[in-house]
Amino acid sequence: MPATPEIDSLMNKLPLIELFSSIQGEGPLVGQRQIFIRLAGCNLDCAYCDTPFQPTAQCQIESEAGSEQFESWNNPVSLERVLHHVQPWLEQSPALHHSFSLTGGEPLLHVDVLTHWLPQLTKLMPVQLETNGTLPQALERVVDWLEWVVMDIKLESQTGQPTDWNAHGQFLSIAAQTRCCVKLVVGTQTPDDELKQAAQLIADRAPQAEVILQPKTIAGQCSVAGRQLLMWQAHLAGYGLNVRVIPQTHCFLAVL
Repeated sequence: MPATPEIDSLMNKLPLIELFSSIQGEGPLVGQRQIFIRLAGCNLDCAYCDTPFQPTAQCQIESEAGSEQFESWNNPVSLERVLHHVQPWLEQSPALHHSFSLTGGEPLLHVDVLTHWLPQLTKLMPVQLETNGTLPQALERVVDWLEWVVMDIKLESQTGQPTDWNAHGQFLSIAAQTRCCVKLVVGTQTPDDELKQAAQLIADRAPQAEVILQPKTIAGQCSVAGRQLLMWQAHLAGYGLNVRVIPQTHCFLAVL
């Protein structure tokens, strides 16, 4: 039976948390201006997570790019409404925005709708996916529309949950088709053996991927001593990996 117009409409809408323009504070595109589309919902519950991801009746939409002034929209939100809202931002300052950041929560929970959204978004700008790297089958369905995949390897010492090494490995093999980056959030309790296992997995599945050590932020400060970060960086580089150390810079810039 053909879908009704109401069902078709719902299938093209997403539950947003927020949409805004800001400076990317993490990962390989740190410092670039992006339009962030933050989706609700996550399949994990990491101890260090600082982002609200529970679905809400309304989402927060920045009125003007970089204004940090928001208006409320009802959820879920249609692609057409998002495109209509951001098109003037791109027309008024054509060289300002580098790309979209599709973030969460976990965006790939909404892969059915993303197969409709991503082809349209990529007509405006390339898309970076920020993901927890645990849903490889979903990534496979949308990888062709992604320029960058920035995935976490969720270390148990920091998340409080067992690391799904198998899912991360499958995910990495698919993400390697893009400009892939692997982020490792580390803290003072991160054991060397955990980083060794992560390094070996990256070297086996996506050796060209950029690896970023991100010290956990506590009370707006980097929680890991510089000497320790230098030692970890040297150790991971021993696996032939390109390793950078980048804290959450948006905390220091006081931007979203």
